[in-house]
Amino acid sequence: MRLLNKLFSLVFLLAATAAGGLWWWASQPLNLQQVPLDFRIIAGSSLRSAITQMQEAGVDVQPSLLTALARFKRVDVGIKAGSYSIHQGITALQLLEMLTQGRVTLGQVVLIEGWTFKQWRARLDSHPDLTHETRGMTEAEIIERLGLPVTQLEGWLFSDTYLFDKQSSDLELLARAVRSMQAKLASEWAGRATGLPYKTPHDALVMASIIEKETGREADRTLVAAVFVNRLRQGMLLQTDPSVIYGLGNDFDGNLRKRDLQTDTPYNTYTRSGLPPTPIAMPGLASLRAALHPASSDALYFVARGDGSSEFSRSLDEHNRAVNKYQRGGK
Repeated sequence: MRLLNKLFSLVFLLAATAAGGLWWWASQPLNLQQVPLDFRIIAGSSLRSAITQMQEAGVDVQPSLLTALARFKRVDVGIKAGSYSIHQGITALQLLEMLTQGRVTLGQVVLIEGWTFKQWRARLDSHPDLTHETRGMTEAEIIERLGLPVTQLEGWLFSDTYLFDKQSSDLELLARAVRSMQAKLASEWAGRATGLPYKTPHDALVMASIIEKETGREADRTLVAAVFVNRLRQGMLLQTDPSVIYGLGNDFDGNLRKRDLQTDTPYNTYTRSGLPPTPIAMPGLASLRAALHPASSDALYFVARGDGSSEFSRSLDEHNRAVNKYQRGGK
């Protein structure tokens, strides 16, 4: 019996010593190859796999000790995937807490209302925190990967500030933007005003993109929408310059000339009736709502006053006088 008690005491002493040693190690700062040090844990990683990924990134951690610590704390199956950033002085215990609590670092990208898909791609391609899966893809290939029944992505991406796990795919972010726009378009379409001259939600999206490019002034947005809706109802040409410019593509040099207005393209609303075939930019929610809830107005024309606002007119004579006043310096 005495021998058995001695063995139990020895085992207990060894266990206590090991636990104390483990706790001492867990409280010491880890060596990092650089500071700060960023690493990513892939979704579905086991603890052992996560440790390997951290070591490859430059975290000097003992796999057996960190595994033992995780098991001791009963969190060896609680590692969260994501991107992490650690600094000098972090201990194994703090690192384990970070991994099990999922205190990931996030990237951010701001995608602006009124931007074109070309501008979106440039912003995403230059973002350092994204994995550039779409680089080298054509727009058609991106559309196919996203599974969309459209010919262009123009208009179908919702402008917003997007937070994402660092080193996420740019294709994944585009998919989020598409889902967001689809949800908002469906919701706004369901609550649209009656009697609008749109056959499909796509028509409303096209109109919203025109409104987005024609004005950034909140007070004028629904009035601009009313002008274009009234023109569609009466079979008048929309005659919107941003659509013409979009149709010119790389040929537009920043100066819209008379010959440009006379050069026929699918987007020239001076030569072709109705809406252009696709959106001409990414509209924001306010423009989408304006397209589906235009102001009650019989205005058919508007001209910029030069201060960001517009003058609206019901007749061509009124419009000509407004143009003379605000564009030509007349009185």
